[in-house]
Amino acid sequence: MTELTDPAVRVTAAEEIAPDLLVIPNRRVDLVPNIGVVGGTEAVLVVDTGIGTANASEVLAFAAEVAKGRRLYLTTTHFHPEHAFGAQVFAGEATYLVNRAQATDLATKGPGYLEMFRGLGEVIVRRLEGVRIPEPDVVYDGAYDLDLGGRTVRLRPTGRGHTRGDQVIEVPDAGVLFTGDLAETGQFAIFPWFPPHDTDVSGTGWLAVLDGLAAAQPRTVVPGHGEIGGVRVLTDVRDYLRELRDETWRRRDSAMARDEIVAEVRAVLLERHPEWPGQEWIEPAVGCLCAEHG
Repeated sequence: MTELTDPAVRVTAAEEIAPDLLVIPNRRVDLVPNIGVVGGTEAVLVVDTGIGTANASEVLAFAAEVAKGRRLYLTTTHFHPEHAFGAQVFAGEATYLVNRAQATDLATKGPGYLEMFRGLGEVIVRRLEGVRIPEPDVVYDGAYDLDLGGRTVRLRPTGRGHTRGDQVIEVPDAGVLFTGDLAETGQFAIFPWFPPHDTDVSGTGWLAVLDGLAAAQPRTVVPGHGEIGGVRVLTDVRDYLRELRDETWRRRDSAMARDEIVAEVRAVLLERHPEWPGQEWIEPAVGCLCAEHG
């Protein structure tokens, strides 16, 4: 297995994309998410932590410097390790809020994902040293409007898509939407389809979520990984998922064997998107969609 690049969050690369709204970009490094720091007059919200306590400590220090005494909050877009497995560092320093489905994912799937990620190589083992599965301070049902003082941020669960507990973070006054891994730019969509251990990803649900998000026409979309953009960030992923679904279902409905379906769909997608990384996610995506019904 090829050793992964160290998934280090670089807070020095932070850029302001709207007044008092910064993004620490992932710089196309595997297992580094785009991280948000959203300020109001009274409080600052951090969106995602990076993987492990060292990354999260840097994010916390950066956010505290931005906050300059304002209260701190933390939320995570979903439970996967590079997004949430640093939240323990924020305990006592920030209030950690997540939706109920994500809290369930953390508690029930977190330990398994911690072990799975430790199998990705020594650099990840080091990053995960001392990590505990985070426990949120506030678990909410439905949407949650967080008043930061002069700016209200909306935390909104989307239902089943990339995970069962996905949530988006909307900053309405700035027209900014944080999607987590419901959107990643310029790569094959990440399908965590790991039967029998985790089969919560839903290609059809994901498509429906993206249709709804795109219809709202956000001005700025911050994907889980990749470059910040406009609504096209959402529509490009949606269009790829449609393509994936249609190519998979056409073959599934003709009673082809699963291995043949995977091979043919993979060949089609690689021909259409030869420059995209993440080819390893095509096979689990086909498996997921083979199991779903139109």
